[in-house]
Amino acid sequence: MQDENIMPHKLNLDKILVDIGNYGVYQIVVMGYLIANVLSIAIKNNQYVFAAGPVEYRCKVPQCETSPPKFEAGPWASFALPGKGKCHRYVPLQTSACKADSFSNKTEPCYSWVYANNDTISYDFNLACQEWKRTMVGTLRSVAYFATMPVISFCSDTFGRRSVLIFTAVAPAFIGTWRAFCQSYLMYMTLEFIDAFLGSGGYSTIFILALEMVNLKNRTIGGTVLSTMYAIGLALLGVSAWLIPSWRTRTIVLYAPGVIFIAYIWTIDESVRWLISKGRNKEAANSILKAARMNKRRLSVNTEATLKHFAESEDGTGPNQSLKDTKNEPATSKKPLYKRVLKSKVIMCRILVVSFWWVTTTMVYYGLTINSVSLAGNIYLNFCVTSLIEIPGYVVSLATLNRFGRKSSIMTAFLLSGISLLLIGTATNHTTIIMLSMFGKLCISMSYCSIYIYTVELFPTEARHQLMGVCSMLGRVGNMIAPQTPLLVGALYGESTVHFVWHDVSSLWISYALNS
Repeated sequence: MQDENIMPHKLNLDKILVDIGNYGVYQIVVMGYLIANVLSIAIKNNQYVFAAGPVEYRCKVPQCETSPPKFEAGPWASFALPGKGKCHRYVPLQTSACKADSFSNKTEPCYSWVYANNDTISYDFNLACQEWKRTMVGTLRSVAYFATMPVISFCSDTFGRRSVLIFTAVAPAFIGTWRAFCQSYLMYMTLEFIDAFLGSGGYSTIFILALEMVNLKNRTIGGTVLSTMYAIGLALLGVSAWLIPSWRTRTIVLYAPGVIFIAYIWTIDESVRWLISKGRNKEAANSILKAARMNKRRLSVNTEATLKHFAESEDGTGPNQSLKDTKNEPATSKKPLYKRVLKSKVIMCRILVVSFWWVTTTMVYYGLTINSVSLAGNIYLNFCVTSLIEIPGYVVSLATLNRFGRKSSIMTAFLLSGISLLLIGTATNHTTIIMLSMFGKLCISMSYCSIYIYTVELFPTEARHQLMGVCSMLGRVGNMIAPQTPLLVGALYGESTVHFVWHDVSSLWISYALNS
């Protein structure tokens, strides 16, 4: 180790993270705890895909129904139900007879329905012929994500990453379990919003905690691991929905165990960088020494002396007085950030283009995820495959970003995703449609991973987090739109596909405007 020239009052945090080991026992243990929550977050954030999933239904015709009613109508459907008989039925001329001459050729709206199963909220809250109420569940969650972002970031910076992590992990356990017993659509939607509002900041908090444990050069690996685990969590959701069809029972099984995350109080340390920013030097030094001991790495005498001096200098003056964790940078203007941004044509262009990227990517990504349960075949298997196909997308993204560059990789991903979705509209074979959908999901996952990395690199250091937050928040618009895409035609292939393609292609061409 080359710390002989380091003065006792100055310590390079990125260098000492290398000295204590980037991926030793300490990091592996902590990452293991965090991964458990990542899996839980992936499941909870997307459980509505099945809870509010599509279900077949038809009008109930009391004169002709068996007891109990069966979804498959008998021969009487030809004279009692027009077309598919979902929202209208022929007006009965007699109240009890079930004969062809007992119904007129006029129709009337249905007032009760027979459902193919009772596994979704459509049955419990009688949402037949109100498709917008079903799709609104996902949109409401996205609105909650949008609303909670500034609150979570403020709490994280003020009260600490670990405090926010524990709260966002434990609070949904109570709200979600409560939701399983609600008896009205309004109560369900209220609890759905609260659940998303309180729990949606968990993943970003985990991302920060995990990546702050390692130095800059090794953060890509940590980010890839977390993204992969999120995809696996989605696949586990598909399996759980397959094994536990009832949304009420499944909600209890998936949410109630979340109370165990209160153990983070004793198992997860606060972010060293956050402790330093708050002048809590002693706690930061103790965390560093703890990691070194668990990794069985011996620090040099000078480094230990520096840590000791650093811990004793706890005066709340912040890191620049006693510890340097970043390279020296020139002083920036004292003008408010928004004024500097508005005066910079380059930064404004990047914000506009990257924000459009985020809107497009989130819309297509979540749109394909949600609509996977509308594809022909086993909906659970389709969802699992659609989720796991993200993993090779992340791997390919990491391989291409350094080899071919950020912009070329993103534009290629948009182009391939748009082409695959366009071909879905012309395909007639169900297997072909599913394969094209999977390939489209792989490509949009490549884009998602790439723009996350590229966005960080496009903005200046002193404003990076805030400007990336703006792009990410605007990207939630695409997330809000995605659950509504089934309303376009009620299936993945059709107008919704054209809508996805338009976003992919427009993102491809608008990318040329980005001055990198």
